[in-house]
Amino acid sequence: MTVSDQLSPRLAALLPSASVEISSRGHQLAELRDHFAAGTDVTITFLPGDHYRHNVETATALRRAGYNPVPHIAARELASREALDDFLARARGEAGVSRILLIAGDVAAAKGPFKSTRDICVSGLIEAHAVSSVSLAGHPEGHPFLELPDAMKVLGGWRDWGRQTKTRVDIVTQFCFESTPILQWIGALDRAGIDLPVIIGLAAPATPATLTKFALRCGIGNSMRALRAQIGRFGRLLTDTGPDDVVRGLRSAPPAATASIAGFHLFPFGGLRKAGAWLRDTEHGPLQHVERAAISHAGLQNP
Repeated sequence: MTVSDQLSPRLAALLPSASVEISSRGHQLAELRDHFAAGTDVTITFLPGDHYRHNVETATALRRAGYNPVPHIAARELASREALDDFLARARGEAGVSRILLIAGDVAAAKGPFKSTRDICVSGLIEAHAVSSVSLAGHPEGHPFLELPDAMKVLGGWRDWGRQTKTRVDIVTQFCFESTPILQWIGALDRAGIDLPVIIGLAAPATPATLTKFALRCGIGNSMRALRAQIGRFGRLLTDTGPDDVVRGLRSAPPAATASIAGFHLFPFGGLRKAGAWLRDTEHGPLQHVERAAISHAGLQNP
C-alpha cells in the first residue's frame, strides 16, 4: 500500500510542499539545493549565541538561490528594540522576507526588553515592517514553562492580533513520535476557539540515537514510547526511523480532527539528504520504505 493510498487526498497534497529547517550558519545551502526544490519555505534557526545578522545573511543567500527564507526570531536573544527593528528591516530589505517564526528562545534570562513572543507582538514592529505572515511554536506534548490553559491564552492573543492587523498567523508544532498527542492538542485548540492553521512538525529520518538526543533536548515526553516501540519492532541496528507512523495516524483520524492542518514542516535531524529522500518517497509510494528496510535487516528478500 502506498502513501497515496494511506493518506487522505488533502493531507497527501500538503506533504510535497513541506518546509524544512537549516542552521543560521548557512553551510547547508549546497546540500539544500541537491535535495529540495526552489520555492520551498526554509526556516533558519536562532540558537543561543547566534547574531541576527548571520540569520539575515543566510536568508539573503536562500532568497538568491530561489528559496523562501523564514528566519526564526528568538525574543530573549535580542538586546534591544533597535536590534529587532534592524533585524526586521534587513530581513525585509535584503532577503525579501515576508514570513517569520517567533520563539521565546532557549536562554533563561532575556538579554533585552523581550521576554516572550508576546512582547514582540505588542512592539508594533511586525506591522511597521509589513511582515505578512507570522508562525508560532506549538507544543502538543506540553510547553516546558506554560500549563495548557496559559499556552492556549497566549495563542488566543495571537489569533486576535492577527485579525486586528490582518496578518496571517499559524502554528508550527514541535515534533512527536506518534499522532495521538497532536490530535489531542488540535482538539484542545478547537475547544478553545483558536482557529489558527496548524503546520505539523515531523522528525525526518535519523538514527534512533539521534532522534533520542534531540527529543530529550526539546522536551519530548510521552511519545518517546512510540520511538522505543519502533526500535523494538525493527531492531536497534535499523539505520533510520522516520515519521511514517505519525503520518499514518493523522490519516486515520476523522477529517474533522485534522481540518486545521495546513501543512508540514521537516526537522532534518538526520540531514537534508535523508529528509529530501523521505519526502520524495512519500510522493511516489512512501510508507513502504521502513517495512522494506526491516525485511532487509532480517536477511530476507523482498517479493
